[in-house]
Amino acid sequence: MNNAAISVQDLEKSYKKVNVLKKIDFTVKKGSIFALLGSNGAGKTTVVKILTTLLKPDSGRATVNGYDVLSKSDHVRQAISLTGQFAAVDEILTGRENLMMIAKLRHLKNPRQIADDMLNRFGLTDAADRKVSTYSGGMRRRIDIAMSLVGKPQVIFLDEPTTGLDPEARIEVWKIVKELADGGTTVFLTTQYLEEAEQLADRIAILHEGRIIANGTLSELKQLFPPAEVEYVEKQPTLEEIFLAIVGKKEEK
Repeated sequence: MNNAAISVQDLEKSYKKVNVLKKIDFTVKKGSIFALLGSNGAGKTTVVKILTTLLKPDSGRATVNGYDVLSKSDHVRQAISLTGQFAAVDEILTGRENLMMIAKLRHLKNPRQIADDMLNRFGLTDAADRKVSTYSGGMRRRIDIAMSLVGKPQVIFLDEPTTGLDPEARIEVWKIVKELADGGTTVFLTTQYLEEAEQLADRIAILHEGRIIANGTLSELKQLFPPAEVEYVEKQPTLEEIFLAIVGKKEEK
């Protein structure tokens, strides 16, 4: 698949004789949003760690942006960014200082201009010179994602990015993810929230007990579900309806 940003074949990984990943296969198209669904302990974070070169697989093959994660790990790291479940920001620094630090670490020119552009893009200009320790959960997640985008990586990994966020902050992150994909960035998303995958993903894979048990678009996955049976259930009146009915009868008298 020439337009694949990520390709995984027969990937296996065990921890202390516990087989966490059992020959999993999938591909992720460039510029798409791919969601990996699964309950806690299903192996989602293990997949992310292997694809981001933080963990070596026991067997199988994985490529990211055309590079093998084992033999070309340096090339993979240059092409990706990773945002974990918890915001990896320096709370002592301001939002601007965090972004400038990443730009300098990536040896980019004009780190202050890069920081200002990111702050503007993520709606954080007013909070630019405040310490991150004063930020709300949603603002921390925004600055965290902004930091991961410094240097324009081709593939971004978001490992349960909205865990612990309130509904408003979650919608903010969804908007950012959609904008990333619209701009050509490939987004690999792990989540426990079914609604999140439904709202964002072009393709969804379900990881269960170390295996990919389903993989497709939302409409394709819906076809796997048995058709709903139509049942007629006697409707029970609400207390409000009872109250209004009784009051109405008394008024009639």
